[in-house]
Amino acid sequence: MNKIGFFRSVSLKLVVVYILLLIIALLLIGVFFTNSLENQLIKNTQTSLTSNMEWLEQSLVQEFEDERSPSDPTLEEDIADLLENYSEGEGTKIQVIDTQRQLVGTSELGDQNSVGARVTDNNIIQAITNNGFPSTEKSNIVIDKESGDRTLKSFYNIMGTDSNGESELLGLIYVRTSIEPVYSQLKSTNIIFLQATFIALIFAAFLGILIARAITKPIKEMQKQARVMATGDFSKRVNVYGEDEIGQLARTFNHMNDELRQAHMRTEGERRKLSSVLSHMSDGVIATDRNGAITLMNAPAESLIGRSADEVRGQFLIEVLNLNEKIVDITEIQETGSIIIDMSDDDQYLLLRCNFSIVQDEYEQISGFITVISDVTEQEQIDQERREFVSNVSHELRTPLTTMRSYLEALTDGAWKDESIAPHFLDVTQQETDRMIRLVNDLLQLSRMDSSNYTMEWDRINFVDFFHHVIDRFEMNKREDIHFERYLPKEEALATIDKDKIMQVLDNVISNAIKYSPDGGTIRFRVRKDSQKLLVSISDEGMGIAYEKLDKIFERFYRTDKARTRKLGGTGLGLAIAKDLIEAHHGVIWAESKEGRGTTVLFTIPLNRKRGEVR
Repeated sequence: MNKIGFFRSVSLKLVVVYILLLIIALLLIGVFFTNSLENQLIKNTQTSLTSNMEWLEQSLVQEFEDERSPSDPTLEEDIADLLENYSEGEGTKIQVIDTQRQLVGTSELGDQNSVGARVTDNNIIQAITNNGFPSTEKSNIVIDKESGDRTLKSFYNIMGTDSNGESELLGLIYVRTSIEPVYSQLKSTNIIFLQATFIALIFAAFLGILIARAITKPIKEMQKQARVMATGDFSKRVNVYGEDEIGQLARTFNHMNDELRQAHMRTEGERRKLSSVLSHMSDGVIATDRNGAITLMNAPAESLIGRSADEVRGQFLIEVLNLNEKIVDITEIQETGSIIIDMSDDDQYLLLRCNFSIVQDEYEQISGFITVISDVTEQEQIDQERREFVSNVSHELRTPLTTMRSYLEALTDGAWKDESIAPHFLDVTQQETDRMIRLVNDLLQLSRMDSSNYTMEWDRINFVDFFHHVIDRFEMNKREDIHFERYLPKEEALATIDKDKIMQVLDNVISNAIKYSPDGGTIRFRVRKDSQKLLVSISDEGMGIAYEKLDKIFERFYRTDKARTRKLGGTGLGLAIAKDLIEAHHGVIWAESKEGRGTTVLFTIPLNRKRGEVR
């Protein structure tokens, strides 16, 4: 956030408002003071003039009422002498008019020729007609249009007493006095006032800046603290400078800081819990906004879809999970609930189950979506194997049952009376019954091995002697055209095994080798020993197995040649049982083969197992 300069700050606004208020106040005071001073100065001038005119009036009354002989000076001459001796100052003009409207005297020396002339001023004519002005004086200010000078024009009545003792008008005094000195004095006073105002404004601006800074200092501190709080640091507090509104605001700000710190701690705790849960989940979690754009994805989800969270953030979920063919709009997820998508590529087979749920805000509006991704590849494979297993079991049981039913129906229809075919029918029925019994026994054994209750009986034996014993049993009952070759070490090879289980493994493998060996074929038995394990191998010279089918021969009910296997009485479970038994010994079993050149089945038995150690 950019720092606010002084000319854009609240401080300047406060100073400007403060100065404007002060200017307005000073203007109002100045106008009032100037008007009052002007009125007072003019009033003082009028008062002084009135006082002097009263003295002059008394002298003029005496002059008007005096009896004059022919030898005495005329009224005009006496008034001229009187006005000459009377001086009101420069800029003052005094005229005396009698009741005949004649000018009988003037104070202006250059205007003496006008004495005796009749006055044409309407105000004077009206005043004489009305026996004088209504009041003792009448004044007004006039402005000269040419010079602009202001003049105070005043009229005074000259009142005498008639023979009856009543007042009578003897004449008028007309005075014109310049009041420019008054306005000059007023101008000087205004200049002094403006200078004082300017000095006061400078002082007020300085004081206003100090006051504004004092007011805005707590606000700036709160602003600074707000920036710190925005980073997640709630450890600092703002200073409280008083109990006024700003002080209360600071207290409220500190209280808000405490509440936010507590809320942040709670939120951070919940976030860490959620982060821990998401990171330790085996399932992947993808969160999106209301438009379906990805906002969050945990590590398991990254691993499952093979893309990082930063790479897909902002991309649409439908595109990332390749759901375009199944979902057109993100809002359809709510109805979909759960789907399985195929994310397989050339390197691996991968099936993912996606469970969708919506996220609603406080107004119950959709604010986003949560997708939980689970790897169901193994589960789907197990389900597929289970379905195939059930299908194979049903098929394996149905075939002998169908055969038995056919022969039993034939016997029921009377074939038992035919001594040539009845024994054969009964023999086939017996063989199919034995086959079903072997199948059921194998299934029961597989079921027990899959359960957690399956136990092993461990014995520490010399495996070489044990292997010789097993081979001897088969050699006594094998076909004469089958040859056995033994490549077993002469020294002891002690191993801890479950003899019955390993014997069953050897029986299954050797039986298969004998079944698939051609006439005159050789079966080879080998045992190799190192410090960790025994390596046992049994090789035949049969038809062999294609390379891509080698891993499948250990699957349940898998047969390379189904017709021949059934003919030989196999159930398709022998090698599957052998695989489980070897793995129960913590060993490994596998096959090596080339088509037309026979097959070798190999398995290992660890040597470091102690007697009595459980599975």
